[in-house]
Amino acid sequence: MTTVPPLILASASPRRLALLQQIGIEPDHLMPAEIDETPHKLETPRAHAVRLAREKAEAVRAVADASDALRPALVLAADTVVAVGRRILPKTELTDQAYGCLSLLSGRGHRVFTAIAVAGEGSKVRTRLVETRVRFKKLSRQDIDDYVASGEWRGKAGGYAIQGLAGSFVVKLTGSYSAIVGLPLVETSGLLASAGYPIHKNWTTAVTA
Repeated sequence: MTTVPPLILASASPRRLALLQQIGIEPDHLMPAEIDETPHKLETPRAHAVRLAREKAEAVRAVADASDALRPALVLAADTVVAVGRRILPKTELTDQAYGCLSLLSGRGHRVFTAIAVAGEGSKVRTRLVETRVRFKKLSRQDIDDYVASGEWRGKAGGYAIQGLAGSFVVKLTGSYSAIVGLPLVETSGLLASAGYPIHKNWTTAVTA
């Protein structure tokens, strides 16, 4: 019988956990990575997303390698970047940041880059990048005021959560919806499978609502 490697999700995001669970994957451990997420000078949005996903995977991989119990595990990490042109929008923590992002996104298109990285024991880090294009409607001042008052934007890349209230702002989306939420499911399952993780192992016990 093939031994199933433990899976570590290098994230504290409840959205990423829920997306994995949606496709029948239950991480054995949740280990958020603590890294500096400041963009490098002249770093492009896509390069920034890939670098952060890789660094998160490597940081947690180092912790796993120091533990006999965790050493066989696969580490899954991800990072999402919202960009207008080459401008990387912040993961908003302040009200002024939220107003700035929403005003910039109003009535125009932007891109969301989500990178995923998988690191196994003694192996190189595998990465994938998914680009999704999104267009917002023209937001009124009331739209922005009410959204900022909701608090939903806190800690979100680009100052919004598409799976929440801000879904009402989206006029057009081309690409992966789940990637915007935080984890592109097709690419994630493919990357895990290529690393030897049995992505369908829980499907026979799954219950469809």
